[in-house]
Amino acid sequence: MNFYIIIPAHNEEACIGLTLNSLVNQTVLPKRLVVVNDNSTDRTQDIIEAYAEKHSWISLINSKSSNEHLPGSKIIKAFYKGFETLDENYDVICKFDADLIFPINYLEQLSFHFKNNDKLGMVSGFCFIEKNGDWILENLTRKDHIRGALKSYRKECFLQIGKLKPSMGWDTVDELLAKYYGWQILTDDSLHVKHLKHTGESYNKAAKYLQGEAMHKMRYGFLITFISALKLTYKKGSFTLFKDYMAGYFKAKKEKIDFLVSDEEGKFIRKLRWKGIFSRLF
Repeated sequence: MNFYIIIPAHNEEACIGLTLNSLVNQTVLPKRLVVVNDNSTDRTQDIIEAYAEKHSWISLINSKSSNEHLPGSKIIKAFYKGFETLDENYDVICKFDADLIFPINYLEQLSFHFKNNDKLGMVSGFCFIEKNGDWILENLTRKDHIRGALKSYRKECFLQIGKLKPSMGWDTVDELLAKYYGWQILTDDSLHVKHLKHTGESYNKAAKYLQGEAMHKMRYGFLITFISALKLTYKKGSFTLFKDYMAGYFKAKKEKIDFLVSDEEGKFIRKLRWKGIFSRLF
């Protein structure tokens, strides 16, 4: 299978070399790998260029945006800067973060899963973080959710869901829409990916409100947003975040911010969310 990989990177000199090294040593190599250097002020560009000189399938795109790190729109806009440089000769498109170390068989295992199930739209492994010298599961979401850091899509699924949404919540709505269109999603717990920076550690205060805004955009409604915000707050251990999430939701509702999904898709999403909530309760 032809794997095309896009990696947005902003000031990742400490990590990007480790990420690229793990990808150039895969048992199944990607066909194309584009790193989008998004306004870095450190040695990120130099490191990428060194790898691009050695491997013809690696390329660098320099992009200019703000230094403000907001989840969602900034990283997806950088993703599209890379995507625009690629042709359509791919079977799987991947959006990876620039602070990951992949096991040597990562792409080979993804290929195995995709080839053995035509209904499989998305596949990934799991992110592990270092804590007290051990690598432990970064347990922020359900185990059946694919983290935004390591997304891999079958081409047909990627196109059918309308590609990626430049908004906070893009890495949830993609899965919901994939399920809406009948695609299956798989997380392979044998694939342990080292996540070198903890999720959200560079988010600023304004970014915290975007989570609640995203729940509005996905047409969750008040009750599902309330339950989801409580769950996220519990996992992250901060009640302040709950207030931020709900404030973001009500602000988006008041300002009538555009939805990411249609009314029909929203009904499907709410039904799916309630099914998940009840299954965990009972």
